[in-house]
Amino acid sequence: MERTDIEEMLARVAMGDRAAFDGLYKATSAKLFGVALRVLNNQSAAEDALQDTFIKIWHSADRYAAGGHSPMSWLITIARNTAIDRLRRRRDTSDIESHGETLAASGPSPEAQAIHASETARIIACMDELPDDRRDAISQVYLRGASYADCAQRFDKPLNTIRTWLRRGLESLRECLAR
Repeated sequence: MERTDIEEMLARVAMGDRAAFDGLYKATSAKLFGVALRVLNNQSAAEDALQDTFIKIWHSADRYAAGGHSPMSWLITIARNTAIDRLRRRRDTSDIESHGETLAASGPSPEAQAIHASETARIIACMDELPDDRRDAISQVYLRGASYADCAQRFDKPLNTIRTWLRRGLESLRECLAR
């Protein structure tokens, strides 16, 4: 299927065309299911994520800007983010279930605590070298579990700008920690 065909179907879906939505599903669902399956590594969860993905596509098709990025890239991003959100929810649930086991476990040794404190101080010092918005974006995505889309919305920046901020910020952190 050509890029223009998918763009045309997205435009029609944005206007509420159910036949176009059905065509879009038939043309892209196998690829999007593969993306979800790769992230979740569970067929049932990937099927649920695919359903959620198409619900999001139905509600947000008007946000796709034709002539910009590839429509498949846009659809894959939605599928990937949906699968990651499900994975995070699943992880949060398993963390709660294993909470009792964590309380019973013995803590780290004093030596391990000292090493951890030293590493933490180095990371904080390196984070302080980053511009405020980059530092906040890295904290939101990698420490608080926000998705790239959430971060883009928070900073009112395009998704690719956020990805660039994160990539360059992590490169700066790696260089700082290597010193």
